[in-house]
Amino acid sequence: MKIRKAVFPVAGLGTRVLPATKAMPKEMLTIVDKPLIQYVVDEAREAGIEHFVFVTGRNKGVIEDHFDRMFELDTTLAQRGKKVEQEILAQNQPEAGAMSFTRQQAPLGLGHAVWCARDIVGNEPFAVVLPDELVLNTPGCLKQMIEAATKLGEKSNVLAVEAVPDNMTHQYGICGVGKRTGKIFEVDGMVEKPPQGTAPSNLSITGRYILQPEIFNILAKQERGAGGEIQLTDAMIGLAKTQKFYGVEFEGERHDCGSKAGFLRANIAFGLKRDDLRDGLRADMKKYLEK
Repeated sequence: MKIRKAVFPVAGLGTRVLPATKAMPKEMLTIVDKPLIQYVVDEAREAGIEHFVFVTGRNKGVIEDHFDRMFELDTTLAQRGKKVEQEILAQNQPEAGAMSFTRQQAPLGLGHAVWCARDIVGNEPFAVVLPDELVLNTPGCLKQMIEAATKLGEKSNVLAVEAVPDNMTHQYGICGVGKRTGKIFEVDGMVEKPPQGTAPSNLSITGRYILQPEIFNILAKQERGAGGEIQLTDAMIGLAKTQKFYGVEFEGERHDCGSKAGFLRANIAFGLKRDDLRDGLRADMKKYLEK
C-alpha cells in the first residue's frame, strides 16, 4: 500500500489560542524557531509523502507564502554571506508542483475539510495530518504508521492511537480493541466522546490517519454530527462496515499545540531536544522554578 499524498486541514480559526490567532494562522505559530505547519510537513516528508495537500480558508495565504521562495530574502542572505541561514531555507523548500492548495469556504468540520481534497487526492489511499498535534520522536508518527500499513491488506485504514487516563476518555474519540499483534490491533468499533464510564477502551484516536479513497463517497453524504459539523469519525464508522481499520500505538510524545498549555509544553519539550538550546534552557528553567 503506497501512500503518496497527505492532506493537511488548515482552515480552522484557532479559537483556543486567541488572541494570538486573530490575525495569524494557528499553523504559523512557532515551536522554538519553526512554525507548526513546517514540523508536520517535515514529518510527512520523512515518511515518504510526495504530494502535500493543504485545505485552507480565509486569511491563510501566509501558509502558502511560507513554502514559496522569497527572492528578496535569498538575495540579502547571499549578499551578507549568511550561508547557514540559506541552507536552512533550502532544506524547507519543497519541489516545484509538490504542494496543492484548496479552500474550505465554511467551517463545517474535519470531515468536510478532508472531503474538499477529494479531487486532488483522487482514487488512492492517503494520509491526513492535523497540524496542531505534534509528536516528538524519531522516526515520526506518520512513518511508523506507513511502516505498519505495509504489513496490512490493500484496503486497510490505519489510525494513530495513544492511551489516555480513564477519567478523560469522554473528551476524545475512542476505539475498541480487537485482535492485536504488538503495537498494531484491529479496531473493534469507534465512538466519539463516549459518556463517562462507557468507553470501550482508553485508546484515543489522535491526529494522524491513513484512509482509503472510499471515505470520500461517505463524506459526500455524511450528515452533520457533533457541533453541527461533518465529523470524520462518523464517516470512518460508516467505512468500517466494509473495510478494516487498524490502530497503531505510536512511539513518542504527543503535544496538543492547539491549546495554550500544550503549546507551551511543546516549546519546552522541543527546545530541550535541541543541542544548541538544551543547557541554557535547563539553567533558565531551574532559575525560574527556584523563585
